Amino acid sequence: MKTTKNSTSETGHAKNIANFQDLISFCKGYGVQYNPVKPELKISSLETIHQTALQNLADTQSKKTAFDNATNQRVDAFKDLNPLATKIINALAVSETNPLMLSNAKSYNKKLQGRVKAKTAAVPSEENSEPVAKTISTSQQSYDSKINNFSNLIQVLEQSLAYDPNEEDLKIILLRNKLSDLQGKNRIHTNTYTEYSNARIARDQALYHPVSGLCQTAKEVKLYVKSVFGATSPQYRQISGILFSKIKP
Repeated sequence: MKTTKNSTSETGHAKNIANFQDLISFCKGYGVQYNPVKPELKISSLETIHQTALQNLADTQSKKTAFDNATNQRVDAFKDLNPLATKIINALAVSETNPLMLSNAKSYNKKLQGRVKAKTAAVPSEENSEPVAKTISTSQQSYDSKINNFSNLIQVLEQSLAYDPNEEDLKIILLRNKLSDLQGKNRIHTNTYTEYSNARIARDQALYHPVSGLCQTAKEVKLYVKSVFGATSPQYRQISGILFSKIKP
């Protein structure tokens, strides 16, 4: 199975955290000889950094699952909108005699159908956050536009005295319910993306902050052990090969 960039990055975050736990274990093994002056390098602080990173990673994964679910639910909710709008226009065309009203309805339907298929919201990539933000923004605008045009189409139907179809799914009350469902799914998608994005920021701060992050702390721990035991010591050799990779946020 091919590994995606996203899954590779998530594995990288988890690996950094697991390696940090190994580093702590070795430092504990040095006993009283491991006695840094800097508070952030003491065992208790290292354990706090480790637990915070674990919690932030778990929170990010949880928020990602919620966002993925919201994305799928929104896609499902919108997938029948274009065919539904076409059915509405056909029903209106055989009943409405006002050419201007029919023209307005067709205009909103044309905007709904679009010439370019709307992009679904992509799961944020761990490799580059800026293009992801643009993708989400573009997708959001597309869905917002669909909701707006569908709402306008319903308003045209409400003004038509001739529109009174027998088909249940074309009745105005059900179309209003459909609109409310679309608005709700779209709102949930926006909220879950915001929560996921904020969780990623917190995770990246915990792991990769240039001063207090897990990776920077690991680097300082290695330097301390090297200074205490020496560059050729078995203690330093134990930890020098423990890798910490900065995953580009």
